[in-house]
Formats: sequence, structure tokens, C-alpha cells
Amino acid sequence: MNSEFLAGFLSRDVQTSGARIHLSVGGSGAPVLLLHGHPQTHATWYRVAPRLVEAGFTVVAADLRGYGDSSKPHGGGDHSDYSKRAMALDQVEAMRALGFDRFAVVGHDRGGRVAHRMALDHPGTVERLAVLDIAPTAIMYARTDKEFATRYFWWFFLVQPYDLPERLIGLDPEYFLRRHVAGQLMTANSVNEAVIQEYLRCYCDPATIHAICEDYRASASIDLEHDAEDAARKVAAPLLALWGSRGTVGSLFDVLATWREKAFDVRGRSLECGHTPQEEVPEETAAELLRFLVSGAR
Repeated sequence: MNSEFLAGFLSRDVQTSGARIHLSVGGSGAPVLLLHGHPQTHATWYRVAPRLVEAGFTVVAADLRGYGDSSKPHGGGDHSDYSKRAMALDQVEAMRALGFDRFAVVGHDRGGRVAHRMALDHPGTVERLAVLDIAPTAIMYARTDKEFATRYFWWFFLVQPYDLPERLIGLDPEYFLRRHVAGQLMTANSVNEAVIQEYLRCYCDPATIHAICEDYRASASIDLEHDAEDAARKVAAPLLALWGSRGTVGSLFDVLATWREKAFDVRGRSLECGHTPQEEVPEETAAELLRFLVSGAR
């Protein structure tokens, strides 16, 4: 089936050991996996993915479990169904089903956290890692202050016990999503309304709202346990960090320094935007990704 938002891409569902993953595939050449954040779906890559295909890559844009049209298991008591370990394994298995045992991965926001865990758990699989507008989860929690908690209030709202955030968001999911997106974008009119409507189509599903809360609950609990167990380990793959110079992460954290605590080979820079470089400055984002990916393509 043709992808609605990625021209020339084919959409399909892949059953993994833990979830059914919806994804779109386009191009030929070295494989690159694109992972979105909250509250987006894989449609967020609609301006970047085609540029990577034009440059000679096979691009796989996938919905994380719980998001978009991927399946949405109910969260377990310890939130392990939405641990970044489980979400990373979904994507590794999906890529293997497509015939890719080694690949580059690019993750924005939540997708970047999944990609970070993937690089630790599957070092033989991740050839290169790019993270967009995040610092490592454990570091961000450890260095939380009033300013960060105010700007990123949902980190502390969505983790509240079931079903408080689910009920409150469910009363008006469109309002919550639009305010959330608008609060992080620093580039006017940077997101196509059709794409916003796609995000809303998925976000208005109560199962999606619950899954998103579980994703954040996992980040504040079991993911921190996994990070503590791996505190002495570093990502072996080359890592590119890109972030918005006008966003919260770039304002409150030394992004490159935080990633150098977690990876051996780190490079990157800020872009003139807010939280979502792939939508706000897609040309610059694609150019930076291509410089990084081409240097590692075989």
C-alpha cells in the first residue's frame, strides 16, 4: 500500500515478538531507520525521508509501539511493555524482517531514547546513531530543576498513576495535542495541517493516550533502572546530536557534553529552530543527517 505522507514509499505492518509495527519503506541502498517522537507518528519525516531516498538510502520510517498505527499493548504493572528496551527490540526485529541486520538509526524525541537503548542493547546492529533534540534521559531527570519542570511539565504529568492523565487528556485530546505541538515549535507554519490531522487521528484513540502515558511512566521507572545498570557503558557507534537552538534542550543542557558522557564518538550542532528540526528546518536537518550518514555508508 502506498504511504499517504511519504510519496513513493510503501506501507506495511510487521509482526514482531512484542508488537505489530506499522512502517513505510522507500528507496534503495544502505538502510536508515527513522523513529518519531511524541506526539507525532512516522509522518513527521515527510520532508526529510524523501531527501534521504534521493541521496541513495533505503529509508524505513516506523511508528513506535503505542503510536500511530502500530499496536498498543496495555501497560504492565512495571510499565515494561513500554520500556525503551522493548520498544527498541520491536524495531530491530522489524528491520530484520525487512532483511536489514545492520543499519543506521535516526531518532527524534522519544524515538531518540529508543534509539539510544537500541545502540546499547544491540551494538552489532546499530551502525550509526543520530538523536534529535534530546539529552540522555537519566541525565535530564538527574538535573531537573524548576525551569525544566515548568517547560517540560508533561514529563511529570503523564507519569501520574493510571488513569489520571488518560482521563484528563481524553476530555479534549485535540486541545492537548495542539497546545503541546505549538508550545515546542519555534518556526511559524512549519507543520502541514494535513500532518497535524494525521497526528490527531491517532491521538484521539484512547489506546494511544494510554500508551503514551505508559511510555513516559516507563521512562521515569524501568528505563532509569536499565540506565543505572548500564551506567558504565557507552554507545560504540558514531553519534550525531542535533538540537534546536531556540528549544528547551538546547537552552538548559550542554547537549554535546551530555552525550559525551554516554558515547565514545560524538559530534553535532544546534539548528535555528525549536524542538522539531525535521519539521521546522527540514533542509538543514536532512543535510546534516546526510553528511553523517554518507560518511559511514558502505
